[in-house]
Amino acid sequence: MHKIIHEQNIKLSRISQLSQEEAKELLLENLRKEYKKEAAVIYKELVDKAKENANKEARNIITAAIEKNAADHCVESTVSVVSLPSEDLKGRIIGRDGRNIKAFEQATGVKVIVDDTPEAIVLSAFDPVRREVARLSIEKVIANNKINPQKIEDIVKNAEKEVDKLIWRAGNEVIARIGVGRIHPDLIRILGRLKFRTSYGQNVLKHCEEVAVLTGSMAAELKLDTKLAKRAGLLHDIGKAMSQDMEGTHTQIGVQIANKFKENSVVINAIASHHEDEPATSLISVLVACADSISGARPGARRDTLEGYVRRIENLEKVADSFELVSKAYAISAGREVRVMVQPEKVSDEVATLLASDIAKKIQKDLEYPGQIKVTVIRETKAVSYA
Repeated sequence: MHKIIHEQNIKLSRISQLSQEEAKELLLENLRKEYKKEAAVIYKELVDKAKENANKEARNIITAAIEKNAADHCVESTVSVVSLPSEDLKGRIIGRDGRNIKAFEQATGVKVIVDDTPEAIVLSAFDPVRREVARLSIEKVIANNKINPQKIEDIVKNAEKEVDKLIWRAGNEVIARIGVGRIHPDLIRILGRLKFRTSYGQNVLKHCEEVAVLTGSMAAELKLDTKLAKRAGLLHDIGKAMSQDMEGTHTQIGVQIANKFKENSVVINAIASHHEDEPATSLISVLVACADSISGARPGARRDTLEGYVRRIENLEKVADSFELVSKAYAISAGREVRVMVQPEKVSDEVATLLASDIAKKIQKDLEYPGQIKVTVIRETKAVSYA
């Protein structure tokens, strides 16, 4: 039997003009390609199935991440430190049996932390406007010779009026600088609240002003309605002003606010689509999304150094380019996304899905980065004909 198989192998080698070793290698190579293709199909099926339970899994992942990393973020975005002229003032702020500090916390809605930190107290609250009211109030309390619960309530009421004036002035000033026409007074106040809000260390009102200027400049080049473009850019993050008071993402809240004040449909769509939550229905919406990315990606706008920014972009593109089937990789959105161009004749849809996963895993393994990086594999084919 073994002799017959051996003779058959020799005949097959003669017919195919391949040695036994060459035929074996060719067979193995064909099997490898076939199994890789099958593996890609199976992987895509597994991914599609996993997406059905993605929401539940995402909640678990986010919860775990928050438990590990929330402390640093909270310290940065929810507290204000107030310096005291002397350590003795801590006792006066607390008051007899803690009555002063209780009255202050009740009037402002802000937690006052008096600890061993020399000549300083900490004000803690998620609402940046309430925290600003508390900061102004505590400064007035410190300057006042007589501190009692009744006096504290009066001081807090006056501080609320001052902050309201600051909000009104901030909203009006940015509207005047940008030139977006008439805006409802209540919407001006909501816009002014962004003066006390930051995102990744970037002041949100300043960010909105930058986006408005950039959108207006691009709209002017394209001969579009410049004033409407600026208005859409200025209001694109309006939802962040009320995100502590309303449920939903800042884009959803922004759409609700814009609808309430009967804003132009182009402005509403720009708010809804600037993070691709909804499709853009106008060119102005696309410009707002571009301007938003430019403002956020500008080196120095958010807590990052120019050297660190450039290095992160280079490393991200280098990792993606290291894969054999990748033609070119481009890091965009300040390194929050990498778009990978592949060779379409060599990469199927299933393999593209597998490649995106492999790149994401390598980025996670090799690089250190804040937040999340989106990996998009683009497989593009073109057919060109001339008549």
